[in-house]
Amino acid sequence: MINKRFFKTKDEVEVTFELDANQVESAAIVAEFHDWQPVPMKKVAKSKTFKYKTRLPKNEQFQFRYLINDTEWVNDGSADQYIANSFGAENCVITTAEAN
Repeated sequence: MINKRFFKTKDEVEVTFELDANQVESAAIVAEFHDWQPVPMKKVAKSKTFKYKTRLPKNEQFQFRYLINDTEWVNDGSADQYIANSFGAENCVITTAEAN
């Protein structure tokens, strides 16, 4: 799941990425906005999810995927779109433009 929070006075969007943690030991977000380097997501025990919050520039698009247990690639079902990658799979795309 992806939640976006838009600010009236800032040119950035607060984005929270959330991943179901059933039978997951570790999760990382791997994204363009981190030069494709894995960044660990925080495990939230009470909701059984992993979360990662960041701020991104408005009116941009970024590709990302989740890396589960250091071995399995997973996409987010609530991504704005998907785009083929060079590994024969698809990357998620998040758009930080505010919908009218």
